[in-house]
Amino acid sequence: MKLSPRDANAYFKKPDRDKTGLLIFGSDAMRVALKRQEFLKALLGPQAEEEMRLTRIPAAELRREPAMLLDAIKAIGFFPGPRAAFVEDANDNIAKILLDTLKDWQQGDAQIVVTGGDLKKTSKVRKAFEAHPNAYAAAIYDNPPDRGEIERMLADAKLTPDNDAMASLVDLARAIDPGDFRQTLEKLSLYKLDDSSPLGADDIAACAPTSTEADVDDILHVVAEARARDIGPVMSKLQAQGVTAVTLTIMATRHFRTLYRIAANPGAPVYGVRDRDRVTRQSNSWGAAKLETALSVLTDTDLTLRSAGQNAPAIALVERAFIRLAMLGAQKNR
Repeated sequence: MKLSPRDANAYFKKPDRDKTGLLIFGSDAMRVALKRQEFLKALLGPQAEEEMRLTRIPAAELRREPAMLLDAIKAIGFFPGPRAAFVEDANDNIAKILLDTLKDWQQGDAQIVVTGGDLKKTSKVRKAFEAHPNAYAAAIYDNPPDRGEIERMLADAKLTPDNDAMASLVDLARAIDPGDFRQTLEKLSLYKLDDSSPLGADDIAACAPTSTEADVDDILHVVAEARARDIGPVMSKLQAQGVTAVTLTIMATRHFRTLYRIAANPGAPVYGVRDRDRVTRQSNSWGAAKLETALSVLTDTDLTLRSAGQNAPAIALVERAFIRLAMLGAQKNR
C-alpha cells in the first residue's frame, strides 16, 4: 500500500508492529536514512541493536546469499520485543528475493524494512510493496521539513522556541540539508542545556552552520554578481575537480532561493551561508522579480539535465545557463 507524505510522517512516528514490512525510497539518501532511523526507533525502541532485534543486510550481500533475509525474519531472538530485518540500498537486482520473502512472511516474523534510491514506478521492488495488502511503500521527496515536522523534532530535542525562533528554524530548514538541520538541533539542545529560557533567534544564529561548499561558492558568487567573463575559468576548474553538472545546478538553485527569500522578506535573518553581507548585497542587486526568472532558468536547466533524450554535454548546458543568469543580473532593475 502507498503512504502519502502526510500519512508517512504519522506512520514513521507510530508504526504498526503487525505489518509485514515497509519500503522507504527517494533520490536524497540522507532524507531516506533519517526517515528510516526515525521509523526503526519508533518500531523497535532505542536498544534494538544491543538486544540483537535488528538485522542489517546490505543489498550486495543479500544478492550473494539470498537466504539471509528469510533466515533473519524467521530467527528467534534472545530478547523479547519486536524485531526487524533491514535491507539497505535495494534495487531490482534483489527484487525476486524480496518478493519471495514477502510471500513467506508470517505473523510473528521480523518486520521487513527496505530502503532504496529513486525507484521508478516500473520498479519490481516498489510494485511489490505498493501492491502488498499488509506492507507499506513511502516515497521521500526532496522537500524541506514543514512546520509540523520541525515542531516534532524540537519536542524530541526538548527545545521550546519563541515565535521568532520558530520562523528562523523554518527558514533554516529550507536553506540547509536535512542532516545538517538535525545536527543543528542537536547542537542547540547542548547549547541550551541547563538553560530554561525559550529558544531564541540569537541561539539559532550562534549554532547555525555555514556552507562547506567553498569551491562551488566561487561560481555561485560569480554568477550572482553578474561577472560573466569569470564563469568560464571557474567552471573549468570545478570540472577538473570532478564537480558534476547536477551538483552545480542544485547548489545554484539553493543559492538563488536564498537570495529570493531575502528579497521577499527584507530584514529577515539569513542562515546557511558563509558571507551574509555578501548574499544580502546580491539579493538587493537582483530584486525579487529577476530572482524569480533566475529560478525558472535553473529549474528548466535541471529538467533538461534529467531528460532521457538529453545528449549535449551537461557541464556546457550549466555553463550556458550561468552565463544567461549573469547577463540577466547585469540588467538594471526597472
